Amino acid sequence: MGAFSDVAGSATSTKKLVNLLRGITRPPKALRVQSAFSNTSFRWPNPSLLPTQLLDKATHNVLKDQNIAFPAMSYGPDPGDSRLRKNVASWLTDFYQPVDPVAEERVCITGGASQNLACLLQVFTDPVYTRNVWVVAPAYMLSFRMFEDAGFHEKLRAIPEDDEGIDIEYLRWEIRKSEHKAKASGNNKPRIKPSRPWGKIYKHIIYAVPTFSNPSFKTMSLRRRQELVRIAREYDALVITDDVYDFLQWPSSLTTRTMSLEKAVLPRIVDVDRYLDGGAERADADGFGNAVSNASFSKICGPGLRTGWCEGTIKLAYGVSQTGSSRSGGAPSQLTACFVAETLATGELQHFVYHTLQPSYCKRYRKMVEVINKELIPLGVRLPQTDREVVGGYFIWLTLPHPLKGAVLAQRAKEDENVVVAQGEIFEVPGDTEHPSTSFGNDIRICFAWEDEDMLAEGISRLAVVIRKMQGETGEQGTQPVATEGQAKNFW
Repeated sequence: MGAFSDVAGSATSTKKLVNLLRGITRPPKALRVQSAFSNTSFRWPNPSLLPTQLLDKATHNVLKDQNIAFPAMSYGPDPGDSRLRKNVASWLTDFYQPVDPVAEERVCITGGASQNLACLLQVFTDPVYTRNVWVVAPAYMLSFRMFEDAGFHEKLRAIPEDDEGIDIEYLRWEIRKSEHKAKASGNNKPRIKPSRPWGKIYKHIIYAVPTFSNPSFKTMSLRRRQELVRIAREYDALVITDDVYDFLQWPSSLTTRTMSLEKAVLPRIVDVDRYLDGGAERADADGFGNAVSNASFSKICGPGLRTGWCEGTIKLAYGVSQTGSSRSGGAPSQLTACFVAETLATGELQHFVYHTLQPSYCKRYRKMVEVINKELIPLGVRLPQTDREVVGGYFIWLTLPHPLKGAVLAQRAKEDENVVVAQGEIFEVPGDTEHPSTSFGNDIRICFAWEDEDMLAEGISRLAVVIRKMQGETGEQGTQPVATEGQAKNFW
């Protein structure tokens, strides 16, 4: 991997590079070839938002106390540092406000969301018996490799989104067809994985980023979350949700003074599973539940920590802790987990998230959306879920007016205006793009987490220049009116 400064923009433009792509981790080969990117890591928050002083203080506090330092530098317990589990459980309780406090036993410390996705697949799937991995599309494209590594290369299926975040009827129809096929072929028990008392093999995996999704920016409605849990229970599916952006939220209004929110906008799917219709641990259930929340400190503290957590039922959390790699060396990221535990114990990380990260990203978001409303909406560019009261995350998804293509725009923007964006095709689920809503040839994704506010505005203005040129070449013109200040609130 190269340094983040290796991002390649235009080879000929004299304009300063505006990077609206950053947020991807190493673009796939197709994007690197078409857009001339180097093999570079792109999952970067702006360096000004990395809490180095906070971590410096926490590190010293941990290492100077032998009662904490010696365990921190040793093999950790399989479920992870107990202090971090307790502190995470407490923060989750405050933020999501479930009916009952989140217990430490529901939390397992991980090496980050990506590492733990791989662990979940190791423990809870069988490459033969598990019928399909259902991925809400557009999807975080680097998850595909993890599913392929787990043996699901030919079993990846795309589930389109609708206005509420997932097309639940399409999923219901397709998963029913998958079950008929499995029964007809005699696929009625795990073939590869052994039976283990601390684990189970699910028939289906459903993968989603339900809140401020990467890349679609959508948030799944509460109704859809409930329907998804019911489908998961009916067909013995495990819903794996990447809840990595939940803490990065703010009001959608472009004019309100409030720029941070300390309570979650919706319960997570794991919370829905915990309580809906008798709950995950109801009398007739096996106790593992049908949902797991996969989370990380990468977006709220720093990706180099390689530390995260997952939450599920007590049985499921314990099963995660028994992954072979954890049993071999104890919890991943033991030392950094202890550093992060210190930041939560003092309340400094929570304060940093609410009073630095949220307002900073809110300002960047507002600046970008103001220019989108002014320059892109009149050209016919469309935005998702324009009636939400709360938004967040890193990204905005844009649908281009017909007949413009995202790949062409991305290439022209780079060459002509020295702006880099992500084209929609890279977020398509491999091998399953026949449904019109699982193909994203006329979409792009832009990121507001990296560039400063002025450069975000400049980048959108340059994109508008390219779109106007392309429309002039095709004879197509935008039909949307310019958004007024009052209308801007309705858009978001």
